[in-house]
Amino acid sequence: MDATPRRPIGLPVKIGLLFAAIAIILSVVGVIRNPDTPVTAQTLLIAAVVSGLTWGLISWAISAAVIDVEEEIDARDDALLD
Repeated sequence: MDATPRRPIGLPVKIGLLFAAIAIILSVVGVIRNPDTPVTAQTLLIAAVVSGLTWGLISWAISAAVIDVEEEIDARDDALLD
């Protein structure tokens, strides 16, 4: 067994997973509540995958960009103080 330490999950990944989970729940509820859509495993799976991937990826990208910008601002401020 490999004894390499595991890296903790970063904040952007946690945010992406959170928004993906919320989107999956909301899309499944939407499919179930819509009287015009037949509730099948296929429609539930498609709704969950499309919404989960979309919201998860977009929220991960936005949060990663925000963290990068904040780090750059901190580095710039540190450089100005030196």
